[in-house]
Amino acid sequence: MTCKMILAATAIAGLAACSGNPGAEGINDPYEPMNRQVHAFNRGLDANVIKPATSGMSSGGDKPGVGSYALQGIGNFGSNLAQPGKALNHVLQGRAEPAVKTTFRFLVNSTLGLAGFLDPATADFALPEQDTDFGQTLAVWGVPEGAYLELPLLGPSTERDTVGRVVDLVIDPMHAVLNLDEWLIGLGARAVSKAGERARFSDSVDSILHESADSYAQTRLIWLQHRRHELGEEGDEIDPYAE
Repeated sequence: MTCKMILAATAIAGLAACSGNPGAEGINDPYEPMNRQVHAFNRGLDANVIKPATSGMSSGGDKPGVGSYALQGIGNFGSNLAQPGKALNHVLQGRAEPAVKTTFRFLVNSTLGLAGFLDPATADFALPEQDTDFGQTLAVWGVPEGAYLELPLLGPSTERDTVGRVVDLVIDPMHAVLNLDEWLIGLGARAVSKAGERARFSDSVDSILHESADSYAQTRLIWLQHRRHELGEEGDEIDPYAE
């Protein structure tokens, strides 16, 4: 079943390449009018809902508060449930060492880390998280980046990474272990972790999203450069205002 899903996802990703791909030399954004509308929605959602809701999550000062520790624990729990999927992606990318380390990280944190709320794998076993996803797997397989997309709620992406997001949900090994409610709780924990990141980097997010002259162009530029760096696809400097 999983092999069929992967083959189907690869075929879909092949369709993404049909929209063209300038590689790491520039920005491929044929859907810019639609993307800007989605960006306006996301920007308004952040200003009116997400930012106010996360404003109290960062404790500030030199000593984190109890709420910060609780938020960190929930984030650790959600991140731990994502580790089997990351290990699977490492395998699909032909990377045995990070696959093994990610598996051991999951086992350590699931036991000694009290279901993942603590992170002894990093602190005591030198097994930090090695992040990856099916979007990176597709990149390793040679699937082009495709056009830039901004997704409602989820934010910046590309055609390749959008396919990757869907496939990551489908092939998650935790489907075989958790029931639907438990799996959704894990997704919720990851969402709480993202909210915590919004609080911790509030000043940077605000400067880009709410204070820049063209927040869409700035968001697109920063996200694409960061993602290409993650995938080793860096190229020439991108001009966010180029036609």
